[in-house]
Amino acid sequence: MGSPHLAKPGQPPGQRARRVRLPVAEVSAVVHSIVRPDKRFIAADVGGTHTRVGLVRAGGPGEGAVAVLAHRKYVCADYPSLAAILADFIASNSICAGIERVAIACAGVVLDDVVVNSNLPWRISLSQLRRELALSELQFINDFQAAAHAAQCMDPRDSMLLTPDVSEAAPGPVLVVGPGTGLGAAIRIPHRGGTVVLPTEAGHTAFAPGNEREVAILRWLQQRGATHVPTEHLVSGPGLVNLYDAICALDGIWPALRAPAAITQAARRGDAAANEAVLTFCALLGSVIGDLISVSSAKAVFIAGGIVPQLKDFLPHSAFNARLLDKGAMRAVLERVPVRLIENDQLGVIGAANWYLEHVSENGVSEQSA
Repeated sequence: MGSPHLAKPGQPPGQRARRVRLPVAEVSAVVHSIVRPDKRFIAADVGGTHTRVGLVRAGGPGEGAVAVLAHRKYVCADYPSLAAILADFIASNSICAGIERVAIACAGVVLDDVVVNSNLPWRISLSQLRRELALSELQFINDFQAAAHAAQCMDPRDSMLLTPDVSEAAPGPVLVVGPGTGLGAAIRIPHRGGTVVLPTEAGHTAFAPGNEREVAILRWLQQRGATHVPTEHLVSGPGLVNLYDAICALDGIWPALRAPAAITQAARRGDAAANEAVLTFCALLGSVIGDLISVSSAKAVFIAGGIVPQLKDFLPHSAFNARLLDKGAMRAVLERVPVRLIENDQLGVIGAANWYLEHVSENGVSEQSA
C-alpha cells in the first residue's frame, strides 16, 4: 500500500496534494547543509622562500588523517603579502568559495599579534590578515610543531629509509628534525590516545666537533668573532656555505661558491672543497641526530625536508650513519632507531591541518589565534 497523500490546509477534501520533486543537486545541497556541515579549511605552510597552501579536511574512510583537496606552491617574493597569496589561492579555486577558516604554520613566534621571523619577505599581522580576508578564524602554529604532527600522517612511500638495517620502530617518542634556513626539531610524544608535541631550539645548542678537521673549522669560526657557535651555523642551508667557506680558508682556496645549491652541484662535478663540505654536512647531521635521540629517548626519527633532499644521494657514501651511532654506551640503543627522510611537498600543509583538527576544531583551544 502506498504512502497517504495528505491534503494541505485549505485544500478541498478528497483532493490529493501534489508531490514536489526538487532536482537531485538541490536535494543533495539541502541535506548536506543540514546534516553534514562543511568541515573544509585552508592550511598554509609559510617559509622565507616559498609558501604552500592547501584546501583540506579531515580524512574519511580509506584516506589519511588529512585529505588535501587542492594545493599550490607560491614564491613569496612574487607577492606583496601573505594575504595576497591566500587571496589568489581562494580566487583560483572555485571549491574554496565560502571558506573562512585558516591555519598557518610558520617559523617563529607571535609577539603582540605579529609573527617574529627575520627570514620572511613581509610582515605578518594576524589581526590584519584576518580582516583582509574576512576570516572567521585564524590559527598559528610553529612550523616544526606542524612537521611533527604531519609525521604521524605520512605514508611510508613518502619517505626514504636512511638506516637500512632497521626499519621498524618501537612505540614511544618520535623526533622530527630538519635543516633549512636554520635547524629545527620537535618531539612528538604519545599521550592518552593522542599526541603532545614539544618544540625545541635544538639549532642553538653548541656545535660539537668530532675530529681534528671539525675542530679546525670551529676555531676558524671562533676567530671570526663567534664566542658561541650554534649547531645550525653548520647544519643548515647557510651552514653548508659556512662549511665550504671554512674549508676553503683552511686550504688556502678562494671560496667561489655562494649558495647551497651551487656547492651541491659543484660537489657532483668533483670539486674537492665542495665535496668535503657536503660530506662534512652529512656527518654532522648524523652526529646531531644521534645526540637528539639520546636526549629525547626517541624511538624513530623523521628528517623533514629542508636542504637534505638535495643531498640524499651523498648520504649513503658519507659518515652519516657512523656518526649517528658513535655515541659510546648509547650505540646499542641507537642501532634500533629507524631514520627516514620525508619527501612530501605537502608536509607543512598536512601538519598544520592535523594540528588544527586535533587541537582546535575538537577542543576549541589553540596555541595562537587572531
